[in-house]
Amino acid sequence: MPISHIIASVALIAGAFFTLVAAIGVVRLPDILMRMHASTKAGTLGTGFILLAVAVTTPDFGVITRAIATILFLVVTAPVAAHLIGRASYQNGNKLWKNTIVDELQDHIDKSKK
Repeated sequence: MPISHIIASVALIAGAFFTLVAAIGVVRLPDILMRMHASTKAGTLGTGFILLAVAVTTPDFGVITRAIATILFLVVTAPVAAHLIGRASYQNGNKLWKNTIVDELQDHIDKSKK
């Protein structure tokens, strides 16, 4: 078995694991900010590993380039999008989990209103 297939297999397993963790987090976590954190971090890693497996196994340079560009695009845009959606959700009045201890965003919003 070629080394590229071994690397791709490990990357696919890692990608599937992170995607599963993201799915479980979206279902099980108590508030929207935690759900978005799980889906953004684990989802980006899962998709990145799966695209890495595609890039390693294909001989087509165009596919490799697109896979790497997509990984970079995800790494750059997913956290920014999640941050903006989370902030908008918070300002829209979605409640945090009842056991949340520190709410730094509320302090920041209170300071900006003064």
